[in-house]
Amino acid sequence: MTDPEPPKIGAAFEPDLIEIPFDRIISGKTLPATAQASRKFQIIVETMLRAGMVEPPVVTRMKDGSGNFLLLDGHVRFGVLKANGSERVTCLVATDDEAFTYNKRNSPVATVQEHRMILRAIEDGVSEQWLAEMMKVDISTIRRKVRLLDGIAPEVAEMLKDKRCPIASFQILRKMKPARQLHVAALMVSMSSYSSGFVQTMLDATKPTDLLVLPKSKVKGLSPEKVEQMQTEMADLQNRIREIESSYGAENLKLVLASGYIASLMENSQVRRFLDQRHKEIFTEFRRIAEQRSRQVAIQATG
Repeated sequence: MTDPEPPKIGAAFEPDLIEIPFDRIISGKTLPATAQASRKFQIIVETMLRAGMVEPPVVTRMKDGSGNFLLLDGHVRFGVLKANGSERVTCLVATDDEAFTYNKRNSPVATVQEHRMILRAIEDGVSEQWLAEMMKVDISTIRRKVRLLDGIAPEVAEMLKDKRCPIASFQILRKMKPARQLHVAALMVSMSSYSSGFVQTMLDATKPTDLLVLPKSKVKGLSPEKVEQMQTEMADLQNRIREIESSYGAENLKLVLASGYIASLMENSQVRRFLDQRHKEIFTEFRRIAEQRSRQVAIQATG
């Protein structure tokens, strides 16, 4: 007996790029009048003038047999070309018309990823000045991005590689010794807080023995005793967060099972009547839990 052949998965795109006249492309989205004045529009214009079309717009063939195409992704690029007098555009042709899926699956570039992209561009011969002009930033910003991981422990860079963490947060982290950097980075991830203000607070609560760069002055308005107390409380908070993280999965499972059991109890008319007559407070809480459970199930069913 032979195993059945696995189902074939169709290609998401046609294999070749094609050049399409503008008058055969239907855009379902109109750029606002202010779009051409936006920073994003200007960056795309600059990039296309210097490097050409890096990523082609995505279209799909109209199913009415007209030979026209529906623009799915790349409306700004489409607008840039049109504004510059182009008559044709090279496009990638999708085999479906799910326009929402393209932007939905796009994720903003994380800070560490951007750093590595800039380093690779410089290694390939692109100048810092060109990058600054293309990204519409000062050259000092590009240089800060280049030096992003100087003094950062490799484990910390790996932990934050896909996070939108400001450059200033890395500048504060490098003032700490590697072990403390790792401790703070773990707390940043567990609390989903990457702001420089948060990292500065952690720096202020760091013992001098865990610092590579000693602060020139103490935290304004705090005595050495207060700073030491804050360090102790912060360490206690970190320990409690780790304890909660370690038990979260099991406790959440118990909560789901308990709420499901209560919801099934409340489906019994005799149980409802008994609780309503003898235990009003319990009846009210059980009914609230059952209603919340029903809403959650409905949301999951429609999601």
